[in-house]
Amino acid sequence: MAGGISHHAKDILFKSLSALYQNQALDVYGLHGLPRIKALLPTEFPSVRADERRADTVFLLEDDSILLLEYESNERFIDNHLKYLDYACRMLHTYYQQEKRIRPIRIVVLYTSDVTNAREQLDAGDVFLSSKAVLLGEFNGDAIFHAIEEKVRNGEPLTPEETMKLILVPLMHTRFDRQTMIEKTIELAKTIDDEPKQLHIIAGVLTATDKFIDRSYAEKVKEWIKMNKVFRLLVEELEQEKEEMLKKVMQEKEQAVQRAMQEKEQAIKQTEKRKAIEIAKNLLDVLPIHEIAKRTGLTVAEVADLAKEMDK
Repeated sequence: MAGGISHHAKDILFKSLSALYQNQALDVYGLHGLPRIKALLPTEFPSVRADERRADTVFLLEDDSILLLEYESNERFIDNHLKYLDYACRMLHTYYQQEKRIRPIRIVVLYTSDVTNAREQLDAGDVFLSSKAVLLGEFNGDAIFHAIEEKVRNGEPLTPEETMKLILVPLMHTRFDRQTMIEKTIELAKTIDDEPKQLHIIAGVLTATDKFIDRSYAEKVKEWIKMNKVFRLLVEELEQEKEEMLKKVMQEKEQAVQRAMQEKEQAIKQTEKRKAIEIAKNLLDVLPIHEIAKRTGLTVAEVADLAKEMDK
C-alpha cells in the first residue's frame, strides 16, 4: 500500500487480506466461471529497472493460474495495458525462474464509476494482450451500502460476498463523492463486532482505494489499525513465524556446515588411505605384512589383500 505505511504493517495487512480472500469466489466482481481464489500473492516483482511500480492485487487461483486485479479511474487504456503487460512479463519471468514453467495469467480491471466504457484489448501485432473489464459504475453502491449497514446495525454477520462488496462500495456509483464514501465504509467497518472482519474490510478498502484515498486520512486509518487488538495478535503471529523461519534457516545452515565438514574429513581420510596403500605397495617386497600394517595404519587383512593383488 502506498502513503508511507511501513513494510511491517504491509506484511500484517497482507496477512489479514490473505485470510479474507482465501477460498472465495469471484462472482462478486461479476466474474462468473473463474476458479476460486487459492491465495493472495505479493504484488512486487523484480525488474531490471529500478522503479517501484507494482500491481494492485495478485491472486493465485485454484487452477494455479494467476489473476492480476487492477483498479482504474481513467480511460488511458493503452497506457494502462502497457503497464499490465509490464507486470505480466515480470510475473512470468519470476515464476519461470522459480518453477521452470509458464503460469497462465488472467487480467481483470475494476473501473470506478468515473469510467462508463472500457477497452479490453491491446493489439500490437504478434504481441496481443486482453483483459476483462468490470464497470463498477453499473453497481448501485448506495443500495449495497444501505443493505449491509442495516445488517451491521442489527448485529448480523456479513457473508463473504457482502464483505467483498462493502470493500468495493467506494468505487461504485453512489450519491457521495469517493472520499466521503471511503470514510463512511471504514467507519461502518469499525462498528462491526467481529474484530478480524473489521481488519479484513479496512485493509481491503485501503488496498482497493490506494490510488484515490486522501493520504492524511489514510494515515489516520493506519494508526487506528495499529491499535486494533487483532492487528497486534497478527504482529505477534508474524514475529513468531519470522523467528521460526530464522531458526529453520540457521539449522539448515548449521547442517550444511556439518555436512561440508564431514565431506571434507571423508575426503582427507580417502586421500590418506590412498597414500597409505601406495606406500604399502612399495614396501611389500621389503617388509613383512605385519610391519607394513604397523607403519601405514592399514589393517593386516588390507595389506594381505594388496599382496595378493600384486602377485596376480
